[in-house]
Amino acid sequence: QVQLVESGGGLVQPGGSLRLSCAASGFTFSSYIMSWYRQAPGKERELVAAITSTAGSTNYADSVKGRFTISRDNAKNTLYLQMNSLLPEDTAVYYCNALHPPYAYWGQGTQVTVSS
Repeated sequence: QVQLVESGGGLVQPGGSLRLSCAASGFTFSSYIMSWYRQAPGKERELVAAITSTAGSTNYADSVKGRFTISRDNAKNTLYLQMNSLLPEDTAVYYCNALHPPYAYWGQGTQVTVSS
């Protein structure tokens, strides 16, 4: 069955870095647009970054441009999010999303907490 398993979250101090991973299985990973979303307490889920199936194009939320980098390894069926210069407002649950209309899949999320 389809699985998206996020990992790499945790507690980090402001200014620190984390690298999230999303391991995919059960579908043709290389054919899907992949994205990272996040949801902070009391807020709606928002798009953080997206990458096309061949990694030819990426897109970022204005709030993370220049700090976060999305990438993918289609040979390993894995999506990544390198997060640098983390801010307290980056605290959220981060979700991996796979999209190939009409199909869309979500992971269970990984918590990222930025605090001193």
